[in-house]
Amino acid sequence: MPAPADLARRADQLRQKLQEASYAYYVLDNPVMEDAVYDRLYRELEQLETAYPELVSPDSPTQRVGDRPAERFQTVQHAIALYSLENAFDLAELRAWEDRWQKVAGTGERSPVLEELPLFQAANPARYVCELKIDGSAIALTYEEGLLVRGATRGDGIAGEEITQNIKTIRSIPLRLNTANPPARLEIRGEAFLPLSSFEQINRDRAAAGEALFANPRNAAAGTLRQLDSRIVAERKLDFFAYTLQWPEELDWPDRPRSHWESLEQLAAWGFRVNPNRDRCADLAAVWDYCQRWDQARHDLPYMTDGAVIKLDDLALQTAVGFTNKFPRWAIAYKYPAEEAPSRLLSVTFQVGRTGAITPVAELEPVQLAGTTVARATLHNRDRLLELDLHLGDTVVIRKAGEIIPEVLRVLPELRPDGATRVQMPSHCPACGEAVVQPADEAVTRCINTSCPAIVRGSLRHWASRDALDIDGLGEKLVEQLSEAGLVKSVADLYGLTIAPLLTLERMGQKSAEKLVSAIARSTGQPWARVLYGLGIRHIGSSNAKLLAAQFRSVEALAAATEEELTVVNGIGLEIAKSIREWFGSAANRSLVDRLRSAGLSLVASDPDPDQAIAQPTNATISGKTFVLTGTLPTLTRPETKALIERSGGKVTGSVSKKTDYVVVGEEAGSKLDKARSLGLVCISEAELLELLATA
Repeated sequence: MPAPADLARRADQLRQKLQEASYAYYVLDNPVMEDAVYDRLYRELEQLETAYPELVSPDSPTQRVGDRPAERFQTVQHAIALYSLENAFDLAELRAWEDRWQKVAGTGERSPVLEELPLFQAANPARYVCELKIDGSAIALTYEEGLLVRGATRGDGIAGEEITQNIKTIRSIPLRLNTANPPARLEIRGEAFLPLSSFEQINRDRAAAGEALFANPRNAAAGTLRQLDSRIVAERKLDFFAYTLQWPEELDWPDRPRSHWESLEQLAAWGFRVNPNRDRCADLAAVWDYCQRWDQARHDLPYMTDGAVIKLDDLALQTAVGFTNKFPRWAIAYKYPAEEAPSRLLSVTFQVGRTGAITPVAELEPVQLAGTTVARATLHNRDRLLELDLHLGDTVVIRKAGEIIPEVLRVLPELRPDGATRVQMPSHCPACGEAVVQPADEAVTRCINTSCPAIVRGSLRHWASRDALDIDGLGEKLVEQLSEAGLVKSVADLYGLTIAPLLTLERMGQKSAEKLVSAIARSTGQPWARVLYGLGIRHIGSSNAKLLAAQFRSVEALAAATEEELTVVNGIGLEIAKSIREWFGSAANRSLVDRLRSAGLSLVASDPDPDQAIAQPTNATISGKTFVLTGTLPTLTRPETKALIERSGGKVTGSVSKKTDYVVVGEEAGSKLDKARSLGLVCISEAELLELLATA
């Protein structure tokens, strides 16, 4: 049965898009698509061609190993081809790969081919080697009589670009092998990459020079290797991990390794950096354990990795199972869940937040992203909609960047359906029907109806949240019920609730009503800093609320503060100061404060206030200083360390910057330590921190 017309059109669109991405990446040296997006579109095309073989064309990206290299450097032929690796995205695909290579080797776990191999005659053979898949740029190094004579990019796997002068600037690549008895000729394969600290410094320099920033360390590494001026390459401080030792078939060398693991050890002995985070695994269960373990641990590494490479350890077995026309059968790359992925836009909904901000949200075809199924993604605001030029039915690329709702990163207009409708912001609030406004100095579209049920619900949820008044039992569903029943129209109304009207709500019994009323009453004992955060003033987070409450120890003091007085507080800028002045300038908000005071809420800081350890700095050495914690400390937990620093007037943040005063370093410190060193920051141990804290 021939392919339906719409699927044929889709295949044509995918081929064109993938070819454009390959040309931009390999020829123009200007990537336009993330690997994860390319992989998913490639797999979609591959599935279409498998289902309908007549859709396969000679120019399809699925019909060739790679693309031609750029022509700015001399093109050289690889003595031994550099094959791409097949990708696996879950355990089932790893098992299928294992079944395939075993079928080629023979039948069953103990096939005749396997029985003849020396490593498989051991009682507990190590079948696999697992290594982290470094996110950089593959290169091939040629050594003759132990001397580096050529370095080349991967190119299309058959031919690459000769970049020897650039390779020689990478100090982790030996110019001569560390041996008195080198083989006559051999090739080393590995990955040139940029450590995260180097990548961040390069982008800082480019930003200062007004140049476009690199999208990620991989793109930066590829662009660096292809610089015509090797002095620029040297400045960028590329690094290198060796991962394959290629022996010419005719080479007879007495110490030739029998296994891939022995090859890695030989490379290390010759002076190469070999990634230490590798394992020898007896079976696929151990392989899967390795992959899962590093899915989390990789985020603390000083370089990027997007998966793991699994190889058969026995080199004779590698030879026995050989290659397909595109991949080695003896190796596969397990790819971690993508941080970016393509999907199709089904519709757009508009959410109204507690400040009245209207946020468009993309409703998508479900897609796996960073280990979860994603069906919604934020579109931010009107300006972002205009920038994306989004149409219903578009294929979009979504990104998981630590947000609960991922964001739409870009649109692929080449895949847009005919007659698609452009998405636009609403002219009226979807919650209350009032006309919306678009402030001249903001990208956010707002509903300004303070009685809007969506705004009321958002304010109630925020007020009851853990970092604010922490009202146990006042969850999202109950907030919806209270709002719909008209029992609560502002946070102050909570403190007038009684049991009788609560019993009219669905699934609200006597005990539940009593517990809720008691929880609301207990919240009147929360300190001033929490109340300030709960008011929901724009730009005021829980940390800023503590800083403000420490400086302005009553609501009256804060309300009377000028912008100049507010910006004196560490971490409070002009935008926050203006937001505070505007909030207290509203008669409705001042009325709310009066009602909360009458309800017994704490609008004055107690003395001392255990919730505001930073309110009274006691240590001149620590006071006002910014600390970052990295690694595991010998005796203190992170919460304990944070509390000690804040009690002495310091501040603990989660990221390293030029404004960081001290970086407290424990065991297994990650990329934060590398960044701190690159910025020349003061790095101290737990013992040194305790000395600072003890300083009078």
